[in-house]
Amino acid sequence: MVKFTNPKITIEKLDFYYGSVQALFDISMHVPEKKVTALIGPSGCGKSTFLRMINRMNDIIDGTHHKGKVCIDDQDIYGDGVDIVALRKRVGMVFQKSNPFPKSIFENVAYGPRIHGIKDKAKLDDIIERSLNNAAIWDEVKDRMDKNAMSLSGGQQQRLCIARALAVEPEILLMDEPASALDPKSTARIEDLINELKKNYTIVIVTHNMQQAARVSDYTAFFYEGNLVEFDHTNTIFTKPNIKQTEDYITGRFG
Repeated sequence: MVKFTNPKITIEKLDFYYGSVQALFDISMHVPEKKVTALIGPSGCGKSTFLRMINRMNDIIDGTHHKGKVCIDDQDIYGDGVDIVALRKRVGMVFQKSNPFPKSIFENVAYGPRIHGIKDKAKLDDIIERSLNNAAIWDEVKDRMDKNAMSLSGGQQQRLCIARALAVEPEILLMDEPASALDPKSTARIEDLINELKKNYTIVIVTHNMQQAARVSDYTAFFYEGNLVEFDHTNTIFTKPNIKQTEDYITGRFG
């Protein structure tokens, strides 16, 4: 396992179950701060389940349970007394399919800050402009903030959802195949955006696209049937992996 002196996220001996079915087996890994970590592997291998452990999204599924630890900055996020609302403010999430609210562009981005108590219009305006700028979409929408977000293109909707996640000032951004439903041009914009965002955020991204993982990530974790097979620098994973199973998957022999 690649270890870091001060990892942003520490996973220790994590098992996860959907009822009696075990989906993750003894996962231990460090996620470094302000880097992009890609999770790769075949469909159903546990990538998205693992991603959702980092902001407790699996909690909403009946009958699930886990063993082991998930720590952010040395705090066990599954420990007693953890405020889940506060946790999800620290850990933003962007889903595979863009999911803007059927409201104005302004109201989409203002939603999170308002939930967390920000009512002042001038402050909201500042947060919204900054978030849309950080998501590389401000110039495209600044003159139509009152328009319905559903009128945007697919790529714009996804960047709006990223802006919405950024508006509550998270430390970590989870992305579950954020470009899989987009055309090549929109995908390139999302990838460029990820490279910019890692200057300020710790990013964990699930992707089925090997080329995308190679382009955007600093570290890559290969999952197979709920197990973490290998985790290393992305360049190592893609050019000289230590485990043959990783090489077989990267080169398309299975998966």
